[in-house]
Amino acid sequence: MAETTNLNIRIDKDLKEQAEIFFRELGLNMSSAFNIFVRQSLRQGKIPFELSLAVDPFYSAENMAVLRRSIQEANEGKFVTKTLDELRAMEE
Repeated sequence: MAETTNLNIRIDKDLKEQAEIFFRELGLNMSSAFNIFVRQSLRQGKIPFELSLAVDPFYSAENMAVLRRSIQEANEGKFVTKTLDELRAMEE
């Protein structure tokens, strides 16, 4: 077996906790997950996922304005409630 060494990294506490839960569900611990990341990076000769400064179009200024208006209308009680049967009836 290859000789191992320790590596200390700093990470946001909440992010670490979320990652530990996620990796545990995959049957991994943080050390194994990081080793997979490093091995894939070396195998591919790059970061094994896309890095981008592009903003998700979902969060565009237009979509965020619609979301803010919708939240405001909901808070003001300006929304319509329909049952599933009522929605199906509207399709006919």
